[in-house]
Amino acid sequence: MGIKTFKPNTPVQRFKANADFSEITKSHPEKSLTHSALKSGGRNNRGRITLRHRGGGHKQRYRFVDFKRDKFDVEGTVLSIEYDPNRSGRIALIEYPDKEKRYILWPDKLSVGDKVISSSNSQVDIKPGNSMRLNHMPLGTVVHNIELEPGRGAVMVRSAGTSAQVMAKEKDFAQLKMPSGEIRIVKLDCRATVGQVGLIEHSSFISGKAGRTRWLGIRPTVRGSAMNPVDHSHGGGEGKAGQGNPHPVSPWGLPAKGGKTRRPKNLSNKYIIKRRK
Repeated sequence: MGIKTFKPNTPVQRFKANADFSEITKSHPEKSLTHSALKSGGRNNRGRITLRHRGGGHKQRYRFVDFKRDKFDVEGTVLSIEYDPNRSGRIALIEYPDKEKRYILWPDKLSVGDKVISSSNSQVDIKPGNSMRLNHMPLGTVVHNIELEPGRGAVMVRSAGTSAQVMAKEKDFAQLKMPSGEIRIVKLDCRATVGQVGLIEHSSFISGKAGRTRWLGIRPTVRGSAMNPVDHSHGGGEGKAGQGNPHPVSPWGLPAKGGKTRRPKNLSNKYIIKRRK
């Protein structure tokens, strides 16, 4: 696991920095845990673009990842660490004694042959890959793959290299410091996985060329100041004119370039102790 750089023989290779894929131990996914993935190109059921800059990309198969970790008190063995085109991190293939196989997010420092377990009620060893409720975790534990509602499955801290930390416990809630620096409270009955999501170097990768981004299904983004006035609030002007607007906005008039967009009356505001900066 590391960063692979290239000799600057071409303009593309001058700044290109990729993963060396040294952590990958298997090149093909477990067929029973995959499904064909259909692409929408950012269109809704009426065929209209509702999410810009999507389209194309390489054909992919979706890997079913176990975000619930609901096979309790049964120790599983890590069979392989695999690439997943649907997420920034890697996934690990786990096999249980009854021969059932599942994918989980690959935590850093988890190797092939290691044992992982998901606890139902009691505390288990605090080591990467083990899953338990937050009320069984000691303060200071680094976690990822966190639930917001008990039993619904993990929705937070799932990207490559991310982690949260258990800061405090009070009544029925735990205080977690999120990757953004935000401190929020989560119910103690919610589950989380010990450790940091693997592929920590992901933030240092540089694609090197537009084509690699197109392979991922991401289309080009055009600056608003390069458009006509009919297309964008920043458009128009003579020559290379700037945006002109002291309050930069999106094509639909919403604040852009750092403007706050969170609703003041958002119901989850009461769970946030300290906002991210």
